[in-house]
Amino acid sequence: MTGMHPPARSEVRTGVTDAVVLGVACLATYLLVTQLLSRAFFVSKADDLLGGMWAVIATVFVMRDSYDQSVTAAVSRMVATAVSFAYCLLYLAFLPFHTWALPTVIALSALTARLIGGPGDSLTAAITSTVVLVVAAVSPHDAWLQPILRFADTAIGVLVGVGAAWLDLRVIRPTRPPTVRR
Repeated sequence: MTGMHPPARSEVRTGVTDAVVLGVACLATYLLVTQLLSRAFFVSKADDLLGGMWAVIATVFVMRDSYDQSVTAAVSRMVATAVSFAYCLLYLAFLPFHTWALPTVIALSALTARLIGGPGDSLTAAITSTVVLVVAAVSPHDAWLQPILRFADTAIGVLVGVGAAWLDLRVIRPTRPPTVRR
């Protein structure tokens, strides 16, 4: 491999710290959703686990190289999730999952999120709508709760992610030089 150089010690140290902070933030998010919230809301074990996974994905999504980038990613994630939430809740409140609803709700969510936020938001809204609707198909009992639960999971994951980014970038390593991307 010509031209490849091992990373500098400072890059390795930064990478290890970032990975550990991300891992701890994901663990905190997962435990918060699957252990604490499951005691407050009576949902199935499958919903607990799905909620934990969905919250962890939100945490990963918002952890970025700077606090400002993390906040921007958090806003983007919440806009896309809110759009998906609205369409999925509106649909599932009145109708059960149907195959034709999947592309319809995905298209509406993607278009609305793109017009409100941007192209990246449309992808996130489409993914969120897909998860919510497919989970509603798998567990059709009270399917209208899925958008509410996934919105809450996302909000928790985003809050933990932004908090961890703040802690990492402002407290743990407040003077870290910017990472050079190659």
